[in-house]
Amino acid sequence: MIQRFIELGGGYSDIYELLELSRSNHHRLNHMMALHTEINGRKVISLVVVLKPTIPGDFQALYICREGVSNPHDIPNKRFDLFQQAALDLKKTIIEITVKPSTQFAETSLYYQYLIGILRLNHYIPPMK
Repeated sequence: MIQRFIELGGGYSDIYELLELSRSNHHRLNHMMALHTEINGRKVISLVVVLKPTIPGDFQALYICREGVSNPHDIPNKRFDLFQQAALDLKKTIIEITVKPSTQFAETSLYYQYLIGILRLNHYIPPMK
């Protein structure tokens, strides 16, 4: 199985694409997630939509808007409200996890490997085959 993060951006206008992906793929929607972190003293989240693997092909896409949305528990914001409303409409609970920031990794690909490890460890995505 191939599991890959597909980065849409920081969550500014690209959050609308993330929401549309979740709605148009509701039959494949597995999870909606908020990954909490802190960068330079600022609490932010990454919004993630996890789709079920393709059949055939065993490709699992994880769409992400990385670290561009303020933490809604500190500063309420419209972007998280839109994500929360989409989760409600799609009958999904937003899974919230605290992770290290991507700035602690030399390359973005290493950060995504770290996230895949966490998601596998917590059984949110299937293990390697």
